[in-house]
Amino acid sequence: MGNSARKLFAEALGTALLLAVVIGSGIMAERLAGGNAAIALLANTLATVGGLYILIELFAPVSGAHFNPAVSLVMAARGAMPRSLLAPYVLAQLGGAMLGAWLANAMFDMSVLQFSTKLRGGIGQWLGEVVATAGLLLVILRAPAGRVAAMVACYIGAAYWFASSTSFANPAAAFGRMFSDSFAGIAPSSAPGFVLAELVGAAVGVLANRAMNPGAREGPAPEAAPHPHPGTSKPC
Repeated sequence: MGNSARKLFAEALGTALLLAVVIGSGIMAERLAGGNAAIALLANTLATVGGLYILIELFAPVSGAHFNPAVSLVMAARGAMPRSLLAPYVLAQLGGAMLGAWLANAMFDMSVLQFSTKLRGGIGQWLGEVVATAGLLLVILRAPAGRVAAMVACYIGAAYWFASSTSFANPAAAFGRMFSDSFAGIAPSSAPGFVLAELVGAAVGVLANRAMNPGAREGPAPEAAPHPHPGTSKPC
């Protein structure tokens, strides 16, 4: 398997596992919480934080562990990954997200092929996605070397609670969650608004980072890499 193929496989597999963690823990939490939405969200948060940390540590040396088209777009724009890999990365992430949702559905004896009916939207939730994604990109771009996984996981855990949208912060996650009519799902009609808000948030995060480094050249900083592997970009 060539280097590019290994990267794409890692992105697809990592995104699939991330969505299986998010959706599967949401299903389990909802079933065990006895109708207490706060307990269900807390359980979903803890599983996501742990799973995200492990997945970043595992896959960052291979692909950068983006698992997120917004992150890949920013990394390609900054020159931290070849621009020719951007479209394949995004396709791998979207395909992995869908497979992860199907896997979660199957593990809990739900119909594998389904769509969510959970409507999410409105100015408040869209703004929540802008803020959550902007913060995520700021963490990724500014985290010290070797601490990206922990800081990203902790940030997402916090954003589950401070963002009105519960912090998808990831177009692949919004896409994948359409395929599970469960606690973590999002109706297909609601997904485009979330994706647009996430892309706006990514741009805001990049601009905020640039404002704090007014004289810096646009491009990857050597000290930014989470692992000492040539060409490895920061993960999400």
